[in-house]
Amino acid sequence: MGYENQDFEVEQGPSWARSNWPLSETDDLTGAMDPTQMQVAVKAAAKASGKAVTDADAVSAADDAIRAQMLIRTYRVRGHLAANLDPLSLSQRNLPADLTPEYHGLNDPEKKVYLGGSLGLQYATVREIVAILRANYCGNVGLEYMHIADVEERRFLQDRMEGKDKEIQFTPEGKKAILSKVIQAEQYEKFLGRKYVGTKRFGLDGGESMIPALEAIIKYGGALGVREIVYGMAHRGRLNVLANVMAKGFRVIFHEFSGGTANPEDVGGSGDVKYHLGTSTDREFDGVKVHMSLVPNPSHLETVDPVVLGKVRAQQTFRDDLGRHEQVLPVLIHGDAAFAGQGIVWECLGFSGVSGYNTGGCIHFIVNNQIGFTTSPQFSRGSPYPSDVAKGVQAPILHVNGDDPEAVTFACKLAIEYRQTFHRDIVIDMWCYRRFGHNEGDEPSFTQPQMYAKIRQHAPVSDVYSARLKAEGVVDDDFVTQVTGDFVNHLEEEFEAAKSYKANKADWFAGRWSGLHKPADAETARQNVESAISQKLFDSLGKTLTTIPEGHNVHKTLRRVIDAKAEMFKTGENFDWATAEALAFGSLLSEGYGVRLSGQDSGRGTFSQRHAVWVDQDNESKYIPLSTVPHGRFEVLDSPLSEYGVLGFEYGYALADPKSLVLWEAQFGDFANGAQIIFDQYIASSETKWLRSNGIVCLLPHGYEGQGPEHSSARLERFLQLCAEGNIQVANCTTPANYFHILRRQMLRPFRKPLIMMTPKSLLRHKMAVSKTQDFLGETHFMRILSDINPAPDAETRRLVLCSGKVAYDLMEARDAAGDKDTQIIRIEQLYPFPTEALAVRLKRMTNLEEVIWCQEEPRNNGAWFFVEPYIEEALAQAGRAPARARYAGRKASASPATGLAKRHVAEQGALVADALGHSVREEIRRQKKG
Repeated sequence: MGYENQDFEVEQGPSWARSNWPLSETDDLTGAMDPTQMQVAVKAAAKASGKAVTDADAVSAADDAIRAQMLIRTYRVRGHLAANLDPLSLSQRNLPADLTPEYHGLNDPEKKVYLGGSLGLQYATVREIVAILRANYCGNVGLEYMHIADVEERRFLQDRMEGKDKEIQFTPEGKKAILSKVIQAEQYEKFLGRKYVGTKRFGLDGGESMIPALEAIIKYGGALGVREIVYGMAHRGRLNVLANVMAKGFRVIFHEFSGGTANPEDVGGSGDVKYHLGTSTDREFDGVKVHMSLVPNPSHLETVDPVVLGKVRAQQTFRDDLGRHEQVLPVLIHGDAAFAGQGIVWECLGFSGVSGYNTGGCIHFIVNNQIGFTTSPQFSRGSPYPSDVAKGVQAPILHVNGDDPEAVTFACKLAIEYRQTFHRDIVIDMWCYRRFGHNEGDEPSFTQPQMYAKIRQHAPVSDVYSARLKAEGVVDDDFVTQVTGDFVNHLEEEFEAAKSYKANKADWFAGRWSGLHKPADAETARQNVESAISQKLFDSLGKTLTTIPEGHNVHKTLRRVIDAKAEMFKTGENFDWATAEALAFGSLLSEGYGVRLSGQDSGRGTFSQRHAVWVDQDNESKYIPLSTVPHGRFEVLDSPLSEYGVLGFEYGYALADPKSLVLWEAQFGDFANGAQIIFDQYIASSETKWLRSNGIVCLLPHGYEGQGPEHSSARLERFLQLCAEGNIQVANCTTPANYFHILRRQMLRPFRKPLIMMTPKSLLRHKMAVSKTQDFLGETHFMRILSDINPAPDAETRRLVLCSGKVAYDLMEARDAAGDKDTQIIRIEQLYPFPTEALAVRLKRMTNLEEVIWCQEEPRNNGAWFFVEPYIEEALAQAGRAPARARYAGRKASASPATGLAKRHVAEQGALVADALGHSVREEIRRQKKG
């Protein structure tokens, strides 16, 4: 038909490219689709221009106008499929048939058609309409936005993309600045390649347009109210971002490349590879200072995403910015294969708009190398774009050609404007390439020979863009030479300075962490503090927890629970687990600490034990008693059905806020399996790798009650295997008061360590697992070991049974029922750091001790046995009883954590208790069944 720039072949394409998108009845952008209304509009427009039209002409014109509107709408929905996105031209992007005017019955390119204001025009020829639409939607930026339900959001994006005068425009100075940043990004990678031959750096080569684009987010974000940006990204381009966006000193990075450390030697820790490290800095544009931090990230792709979001949420809380979400911005930089392949991406997208987890929109930037390690896109996903998962939360998506730095920078400018306006996620999908292999020592031609043959012939981004600016008369060869030379000279100076560089003091206890410190050694991690509360506060909290507001109609069963609590405070007896927990939370709040509890069904509690939220049975209004305690902020959140994402989020929150008790609760402890990456890569090792402390508490329901393999074990053994160098705490408390004290200790000590709590199920209401008023008052504190309720005198003890958790009560009941007078049961409440010295003191007093047994409910290959055995042996040695060793009593090794058969469970439980106590197995099983 002779249209300008028509370099597409019309083809049917795959199913996703030729599907017909239905019109939305609420689509304001195509509201003039009714033939009668269009005829009226055509006549009115003709009359306004002094022309008269017949009814027949009006009908014909209205038909053409409707066809034009259909064409416009099709471009809005599907124009991105024909956009010029691939710098390598490897992707076959033929023009879908429904993007041609003929498909819509517009066969005359010179025919004028009534548009009624669409594209900013009243009338236009078909040729003009197509030219505008292709310029808007099929250039170097392809926009997906018609899946968004909100009319105002669509209009916002349309207004910035669509029309005759909507070319991407930057001033000459702006273009020079963009080119300069591209040159710096490129020369930095080349410099590293020359100085550190064969060293992994996961360079940005081929994606350098990201650097000026990220600067645009800082610049324009600052103008729109952003005062802090938290970044998360994996390896690709990380060193470039650290240097050219975060302004981390080149000499510092070169020092690290040479085997140095960014922290003083006396800081300790194992350190990590340089492309995992983070940093923080301030940058200023146009008089606006923006603080930026890049969160450390392990090699587990995308695992940093929830950590960033949690940190942002905490920072928004500090700044009182939760309502506006304007001041703190999360930016996540992804690889294409990871964004499409990692489920954590969806878990984090799911936080968007969810109360308690919403951060007011995240900017997602995909560095689309069109390959994942050695896997081509067609083998790693079944959708046309890596970004398609983001449509599930109606995020707009800007696909952009990475060889056009102006287009990428424009996309980021539009993204920050959208985010600040609507406080929702937005995605930039930058199509580029990876000039070298997965790392600089990799040979990519083994698996993608055609792609890499093209890459070897493809000019660098700086050459492509500088040639364009030269043609426009914006720069000349001298400008490019000078910018390149000046920057390389600066790198050489920094390289020399790195040889004598001495790191400054580590900054990991600055800001809100001021006043806290790293324990001197692993022993210090065992330190106890006085954690009791006053009688006055105790009574005040009791009133708070047992007073139902007037007019609030609670459930009749909940009313009985509240009445039972009132009786506890009246008598001073039988305080249960949930009440002790509420006392811990309330007392910390009264002292100015925050408390944030998050997990699946945490408001009520999985076992209907907590009832932190009282729901009115008539109108479902909610009353949260602890939210009325002054001084602190209390949040209890029923989280999305996610473990990995939510735990990462809460870890990030605790990373930013050491003044809040941050707790994540698993519905059942077993479900923590789904978050194992966060436990392994962050909770257990971040202090050692990255010098980042954290005080998160993980509540993992654990206990063998015959509920089967998936509802018994929180996999205690896995957490104990992670323990070393005082990195975390692992506890299995058996009394409500001890739980109260360990929670308070978490905040009252001058350092922070993650706490893994094996929390009970049946003990929540067990008649023996109760505490008294005096257990919370006076000079009480957390007890790392506890004697049993009715212990044998030390001098008369011949058998000592050591255990942890619920089995202690089974042992006590069985011993007392049998009339044992020489067996003592000691509960190890804190498994790590193990209380070796305290146990040794107790052992010394047992002068007639003949046998030491470790008893556990878990199978032999699970639980604490393999972990505690050497510690028990050490305690025996310290007590002068070497070479004595402990004996195991428990379930035999098993591939499954527990049986799902009730009778078998009872038999196993009876057998292990009898074995520990030296009783008749048959009698003990009979007693267990009777009980």
